[in-house]
Amino acid sequence: MTEEIKWLFFDLGSTLIDETECYRDRVMTMINGTDVTYDEFIDKMLFFYRQNGKGDRLAADYFGLAVPEWKSALERLYPDVKESLEKLRRRYRLGVIANQNPGTVGRLKKWGIDGFFDVIAASAELGVAKPDPAIFLAALNAAGCQPADAVMIGDRLDNDIAPANALGMTTIRVLQGYGQYRVPACNGEIPDYTVRSVSELCGIFI
Repeated sequence: MTEEIKWLFFDLGSTLIDETECYRDRVMTMINGTDVTYDEFIDKMLFFYRQNGKGDRLAADYFGLAVPEWKSALERLYPDVKESLEKLRRRYRLGVIANQNPGTVGRLKKWGIDGFFDVIAASAELGVAKPDPAIFLAALNAAGCQPADAVMIGDRLDNDIAPANALGMTTIRVLQGYGQYRVPACNGEIPDYTVRSVSELCGIFI
């Protein structure tokens, strides 16, 4: 497999970027001034994620709470990301395919990883979002790469794995963030490989 692969495409949230504090802040903001405890809300979130739903929003609906704005400033790199990208970059071209608020390139620069990527396909700038295959095709076109020569790496079965599988890309699921609680709803959501962190990719590709 590695002899054929030329490009590795990454999702960002809960793949390269740790969103733990973002979710914590969102939950704390929602329950502030209510009688809903943090643990109660998280338990309900996990219940909905295990049902393959958007857990934080469904839990907010359940408790009758408004969902606050996402605070991108609280996002952090997972600790193994830079070293892993440095190693992978020696053998492969790297890209990003991600649903993101405006300013993705600026955030990549802030985290010090912008230089690793030759293609950045972000939903806010392209006007199309995963799981629409158009965002994957835009990235592949920019890379001059065929789907069979590329890998999609992400945490979401619905947004990352299923559409990339449908296009003929190799798929790798990263069990991080709340996406790890989802279960495949159909054969199309089953990844080719599953890892628990980006650093484990080095064992597959290097």
